[in-house]
Amino acid sequence: MKAAYLEGNTQPYIVKEIPTPVPTDQEVLIKLEYSAFNQRDIRVQKGIYAGAPLPEGGLAIGSDGYGKVVELGKNADPSWLGKSVVINPGRNWGDNPDAFGPDFTIMGSPDQGTFAEYIAVDQQYIQVKPAHLTEEEAGALPLAGLTTYRAVFTKARLRAGEKVLVTGIGAGTALLALEFAIAAGAEVYVTSGTESKLQRAIAMGAKGGFNYKDEDWATQANAKTGGFDVVLDSASGKGFAKLITVLKPGGRLVFWGGTDGPIENIVPASIYWKNLSILGTTLGNNQEFADMLAFSEKHNIKPVIDKVFPSLAHAQEAAEYLASGAQFGKVVLRNIV
Repeated sequence: MKAAYLEGNTQPYIVKEIPTPVPTDQEVLIKLEYSAFNQRDIRVQKGIYAGAPLPEGGLAIGSDGYGKVVELGKNADPSWLGKSVVINPGRNWGDNPDAFGPDFTIMGSPDQGTFAEYIAVDQQYIQVKPAHLTEEEAGALPLAGLTTYRAVFTKARLRAGEKVLVTGIGAGTALLALEFAIAAGAEVYVTSGTESKLQRAIAMGAKGGFNYKDEDWATQANAKTGGFDVVLDSASGKGFAKLITVLKPGGRLVFWGGTDGPIENIVPASIYWKNLSILGTTLGNNQEFADMLAFSEKHNIKPVIDKVFPSLAHAQEAAEYLASGAQFGKVVLRNIV
C-alpha cells in the first residue's frame, strides 16, 4: 500500500510503498478514505512531541481516520465487514477513567497511523460513522472530538447557563468546544488574534470575542461578562496567566495543548485565593468516544473543515498549511494516491 511517510524528524512527507497490514485476532482492516491533521502531527514531524517519538526508520503517522472495513481478523465480529467506521485514536487507556495508564498510546506514533491507504485496528476502537457526518467530517472528528468532549464534560463538568471562554478559535478543538458548549446551553465567548476568526465564531453562535493581541483583552472580557465559569484552552504559554484573571471564584480552567510553549508567570495566590481548579486532559477513553459520537449526532454537531487536500501526495503541503495557523477548522487529507 501507499502511505504519506516520514523517514525522520524534520523530514518532509514522501509517498512510499509500505506493507499492507494483516488483521489478526480481533482486528479489522480498514480501507481509509479520509484522514486529518492535528497539532500532534506537526510536533511529531518537528521532533518536539512530548509523547512517543518517531521510531528509527520513520513511520506513516496520523491519528484521525475514517474508512470502510474490508477484512477481518480470525476473532473479529463478522458484522463489521463492509461497515463505514470512525476510529478512536487512543489505545489501552486502562481501568482508571480519571487518567490513562502506563500502556496508553495514540495511533500514529509509535504505531502506524492514518496517513496511509489501509490500517489494522482492534475492533474495540471503532464505531459506526454517525449518519449526519459526511465522509470528510468523519475523518476530521475523532481526535479533536474526543479531546474536546472530555475537556468540556468530564473535566469542566459544564452546566447549562454557565459562561465559557474558548481560546484560540480557529483550531479544530476550539471550534468543537464552541459547538459542544452551545449545545449544552452555555453562553460562550472566544479569543483569537484574527478579527475575521472572531466574527466567524460569532456567526456560529458565540456571544462575543476578544482579540488576544490587545494587551487589555482580559480587562475588556471581565467588564463585558463579569468573568467566566469555565475557560477551555489548547495553547498554554505566556498568555495562560491572563486566563486565570478572567475566571470567577470557583471557576475551572481546562487545557489540553501547548502550542504556545511553557506556562509562565503565574502567581499562586491568584489560583488558591479564588479556589480555582486548573485541570489538564488528554484524549479520552472508549466510553467517552462513544458518548461524544452520540452527543454529536443528537445535536447535529459537525467539525468545521477548512480545507481538504486531494491525496496523500499533498501531505507536506497540508502540514505546512496547518503549521501556518491560517486555518479555521480542520485540515483534511483524502487517502488516495
